[in-house]
Amino acid sequence: MLKTQIKPCTPADLYTLQDIAIRSYNDHYLYLWFDGGTWYVDRSFKEETLRNELADPNAAFYLIYHDEELVGFLKLNLHKDTNEYTAEEALELERIYLTKAASGKGIGREVVKFTKSIAAKYNKRVIWLKAMDSSRSVDFYEQNGFVKCGTYTLPFEQMKPEYRGMYVLKLEI
Repeated sequence: MLKTQIKPCTPADLYTLQDIAIRSYNDHYLYLWFDGGTWYVDRSFKEETLRNELADPNAAFYLIYHDEELVGFLKLNLHKDTNEYTAEEALELERIYLTKAASGKGIGREVVKFTKSIAAKYNKRVIWLKAMDSSRSVDFYEQNGFVKCGTYTLPFEQMKPEYRGMYVLKLEI
């Protein structure tokens, strides 16, 4: 039986969040970068960055456990507008990062289900996200009801050009 728990992440969990963020990112995304991901990890998961994000009332972080083992994290932006929807109507699913060992076990589906419950709590009309166009995650999101509604190109010069493309996907509630 699937035993996934999703727990709110607080500033007291900063180092736990930092550890799982780096571990899960390193499991999946180092090939995207000329420098093996060093620039992105330093930029996105350093203590100061995470401390500021955890203090943002619009950001909600959650730690993901499976069978009591920490296997990933979720970051939501509770009020983030899109081209079609206002911040009051839209919730951004910014990150679901799972360790490689946790992938393919149905945990992601549970996290999407949880995200839908948060969107309902805030009376949102849509959940949206950006996913790498070269990633299998696009298929995962489409299997969970999201539809492509746009594209985006990451501006990171440190990233290999062939991996900078993203799809914007949405799930209307």
